[in-house]
Amino acid sequence: MSEQAARVPPVALRALYSRDYRLWAGAALGSNLGTWMQRTAQDWLVLTRLTAHSALALGLVTALQFAPQALLLPLTGPAADRSDRRRLLVVTQGLMGVLALTLAALVLTGAVRLWQVYGFALLLGIVAAFDAPARGAFVSDLVPPSDLPNAVALNALSFNMGRLCGPALTGILIGSLGTGPVFLINATSFGLVLCALHVLRRVPVRGRMRPGPAVRAFTEVLSLMARRPDLIAVLWMFGLMGAVGVNLPILVSTMAIRVFQARAVSYGLIASLMAVGAVGGALLAAVRAPRLGVLSLATAMCALATMAAALAPGLGVFALALLILGFALQVFVTSANSLLQLSVEPAMRGRLLAFLIAVALGGAPIVAPLFGWVADGFGPRFALAGIAVLAATAWSIGWRAGRAGIAGRSAPLAQAGEDRRPATSVASPAWAPED
Repeated sequence: MSEQAARVPPVALRALYSRDYRLWAGAALGSNLGTWMQRTAQDWLVLTRLTAHSALALGLVTALQFAPQALLLPLTGPAADRSDRRRLLVVTQGLMGVLALTLAALVLTGAVRLWQVYGFALLLGIVAAFDAPARGAFVSDLVPPSDLPNAVALNALSFNMGRLCGPALTGILIGSLGTGPVFLINATSFGLVLCALHVLRRVPVRGRMRPGPAVRAFTEVLSLMARRPDLIAVLWMFGLMGAVGVNLPILVSTMAIRVFQARAVSYGLIASLMAVGAVGGALLAAVRAPRLGVLSLATAMCALATMAAALAPGLGVFALALLILGFALQVFVTSANSLLQLSVEPAMRGRLLAFLIAVALGGAPIVAPLFGWVADGFGPRFALAGIAVLAATAWSIGWRAGRAGIAGRSAPLAQAGEDRRPATSVASPAWAPED
């Protein structure tokens, strides 16, 4: 191999040759690991220590954590497009670290109560509502436009590696040390992100939104959607699949503990299974052009895999269904997000990301407690079957849109010569924003 060829970065890793993105990606990987460790430990804490396996309580925690991202939408999107994103992220990441450290102290001292977990979920949701769109659009400030698709793929792999390793490691730690150290690890992980933000070089900011009222900035996104029937169909699908994604962690945890009587280590491994499939889904979505047909196929696979999980006679079938479900769900999320962002000019990307998160999480305050109540009253299998119906409904919307021929009917908003690559993908499901 010649010296010149040796200096050419591999296609799969070329975004890492940017110093700033390399620092950010490394910190994000550690933070993603901490995020999934805390989520797994929090579910275990609520289900086994603070309640008698109450899926309703877990649904309320989910609702409180995600509701602010929909309710604060008119403020969070413009904040991501108008402000200095690095400074905004320093504030939000710092606040999230303080919240995680305080919760860790309560758990370690044995003073934690269910109402406190509710309160911390709500506060975390408020901070995350401003953090998620800013963090998503921040990647466009770190890499050149030609490397953005690669950064999207690497973000997806980073999140899902944390999702893959975090729950399994959590199961081992809970079995040997308890839940307290897990919360402390997540609190420490925010320090990695803050250090990375501190050492990043100043980079030119592309496509910053002009000053103006936040309400007008929000209505610009609504006006765009009103002109695009293809985007409206994708958003309907995104909203339904958001309800699927919000409820899956609740119902998978409940199935593992109540139906299969999983212990801590097995519980952690089960929670990691969807991430195994999601890694493959992220890789496929990174090399496939986003099309409505891909979204329809992914939602159909989600519906079938969820129904198989609901009917699983044993842990082996349940595990296989989760692998397929993770793969299909990741293909849908990454492809749908890219398809939408390819139609938006850079100055609107933060607002679009906030809008997508709100669409995905808008029903969380209702559907999460509702499906938790169904799981408690009729069993987690029945609740999972209801989730399969939601995914099937999303498939029907995509199928009808394809039959009507509305996909691609309208020209993209971005004009020729503008950067039409997505600022980033919500590499993880938008309803599960990473740290």
